[in-house]
Amino acid sequence: MSPAPTNRSQSQQTQPSPASFDITARKIAYFSMEIALAKALPTYSGGLGMLAGDTLRSAADTGVPLVAISLVHRRGYFEQHLDSHGQQTESDVVWSPETTLPSANQTITITLQNREITLRAWRFDVIGHTGHIIPVFLLDADVEGNDPWDRRLTDHLYGGDTYYRLCQEAILGLGGIHLLHALGMQPEVCHMNEGHAALLSIALLESRVAPSPLSTATDADAEAVKQQCIFTTHTPVPAGHDKFGLDQMRQILGADRSSTIERFGALHNDLLNMTYLALRFSRYVNGVAMLHGKVSQQMFPEYTVHSITNGVHAATWLSQPFQKLLDKEVPEWRHDNQYFKSVYGIEPEAIEATHLPSKLRLFQTVKQRTGLDLDPHVLTLGFARRVATYKRASLILHSPERLIEIANRIGGLQILMAGKAHPADNAGKGLIRDIFTTAAKLESSKLRILYLENYDWDLGEQLTNGVDVWLNTPLRPYEASGTSGMKAALNGVPSLSVLDGWWVEGCAENITGWAIENSEDEAVEAERVYHKLEYSVAPAFADKAQWARIRRHCIAINGTFFNTHRMLGQYVSNAYYPPSASIAASNQVVVDDEAHVSVLV
Repeated sequence: MSPAPTNRSQSQQTQPSPASFDITARKIAYFSMEIALAKALPTYSGGLGMLAGDTLRSAADTGVPLVAISLVHRRGYFEQHLDSHGQQTESDVVWSPETTLPSANQTITITLQNREITLRAWRFDVIGHTGHIIPVFLLDADVEGNDPWDRRLTDHLYGGDTYYRLCQEAILGLGGIHLLHALGMQPEVCHMNEGHAALLSIALLESRVAPSPLSTATDADAEAVKQQCIFTTHTPVPAGHDKFGLDQMRQILGADRSSTIERFGALHNDLLNMTYLALRFSRYVNGVAMLHGKVSQQMFPEYTVHSITNGVHAATWLSQPFQKLLDKEVPEWRHDNQYFKSVYGIEPEAIEATHLPSKLRLFQTVKQRTGLDLDPHVLTLGFARRVATYKRASLILHSPERLIEIANRIGGLQILMAGKAHPADNAGKGLIRDIFTTAAKLESSKLRILYLENYDWDLGEQLTNGVDVWLNTPLRPYEASGTSGMKAALNGVPSLSVLDGWWVEGCAENITGWAIENSEDEAVEAERVYHKLEYSVAPAFADKAQWARIRRHCIAINGTFFNTHRMLGQYVSNAYYPPSASIAASNQVVVDDEAHVSVLV
């Protein structure tokens, strides 16, 4: 397909010729392996890419002098197909940047695998509501003259083996810096959104000592590079930190880069660990929620780890009915999300009525996909995220008989689920099959459980806009942040969630939602889900006046804080351009005793 991208928060339109502006005046470079730029562009897989896209949309709205670097991903992540038993298969999402995006009119050459690779770039402009432009450059190795194998290196997001992945990450980090320099930009700040881009530090070091070889780089050179770099880590799950063997490192990066990485102490356990490379060359490191920052500090005690809690871009995730209501009542919300607090000046009944069209829209989509009618008067839970075992999608199904009893007692229950398992994650695929099997056994007049195929931007938007309660049951403390619940809260949807990630900060019991206390015994934790569902959530839902007030609290309290306008402002003031005292303090490691989390020991 040749999709038409979205470059504004409010509408979809094709990309015109690139707008002209002085890129040399831009001082911040944001690197991410995936960025959700438009619904029709398969340049993202899930939460990391969504967060990156929302960050850039807020940068465009608030005028931050930033550019972004990613890869073009000509064959996307994958499209998910589920048969009647929940067996997942995948197909590529093929698109053509040649017919979709303007060229950046710049090629560069980098050396990998002891041969030269030519890279070109495509450009996507994210345009804010005041017209400020954030250019995104998507690197592409599919260039005539490159080795045929090399031409495929920017095709598949998170595809291939470790060799393929390291080549991709080298293109992102090394190629990204070379591209910016070729375009005339000398960034003061390079922000690595996860460790995939960590090799940009080596590219900065190469540029600093050029034309001399890397072997001449000194500790002072390394410190200068460190002062340019910011690193955000997004996961406490070990599998989320990319690691590569030393033989692969030397074969792909070459002897000079490899020896430099080793000389500056950036290896870990005799592996090229991209997280440790990023840590070594970053003056500011942060986790993506308060608890995640503490957990990360425990994981990396030799470094100082700060916290900047994630957010979402309000104008992207707020439903059209809510946007219309707020444009009328609180029009300042578009440039200043603190105005969400002003929804307390709107009657709760108006908030409740504004949610209903989104619920009906979601149910129409469900009917189109499944042929089944859902009841808009019945309590409806939503659970949608990447399928990984620690996210425990099946916890709600732990005691099927108990769930049926609850559904019968509260007058009915509908549960909508969605999520993709990575093609190589057999455990995740098995989890989807198990959910299908259990859901089929639980089918009754009062309980309906549906697993929707191909979770993506559009389905995620409809689910977070339209369900009544957002369910999240990760194994604490492995949920670094989680942003889907934030999107739901913006739309007046409370969460029923384990106290992990953002929910530690977002949960006001019986006001913005309900907490599930964690337990080492999964059966106990499941019972706590059922107890809250039956004795707290369902009674509140039955009391329409109380439910309307809860919806308003979600927008006013959580919408005001959990947004990327606030988040990006914290990056600018705390990470990109901090007071000098903050930089001095960052050299001192302080471990909060409350950060100790036994599951990671």
